[in-house]
Amino acid sequence: SGVKKKAVVRRSASGVKKKAVVRRSASAPARQPVAGAVAKKESGKGASAAVQTFSEHYMSAKQLESFRQRLLAWREEINAKLDASARDMKESTTLYADEADRAIEEERSALLLRTRERERKLLKKIEAALIRIDDGSYGYCEETGDEIGIQRLEARPVATLCKDAQEQREKRQRQFRDIEDRDR
Repeated sequence: SGVKKKAVVRRSASGVKKKAVVRRSASAPARQPVAGAVAKKESGKGASAAVQTFSEHYMSAKQLESFRQRLLAWREEINAKLDASARDMKESTTLYADEADRAIEEERSALLLRTRERERKLLKKIEAALIRIDDGSYGYCEETGDEIGIQRLEARPVATLCKDAQEQREKRQRQFRDIEDRDR
């Protein structure tokens, strides 16, 4: 009867993953933070924490369509760059007698190939974001199920994690990198 269900994985304070089902009425959109509606709340230890109040809407159909159009344009731009660089590499068959010129051309080609690979990975993320828009999960954190936030999505439309989850992931990556560096 118009109720959407979405299974999400949430982490408890101890880091244990738990599955939860988020239910939302199909007729009622998700919630969105109200601009300027962050209030400070004093905890018992004297530290302050931000508390957000929410309005009825998180992301409207107009906003979703705006993100879809932005992602589609970005995809087209990347595809055009990939096509142009492929043509350039095919046409670039110049043989250099000078070793320095040859080294410069090889470095340029290696840089171009790395850039093309990064763009191919970005295309996959764009496609995944478009799929999330279609299935209704766009704008929600893959780890916590919380709202990612309009500002974060505007800065990075392919974001899959909320700010807190992304910070935790980066912290874990730094910790593992530090451990690997120490073990060498």
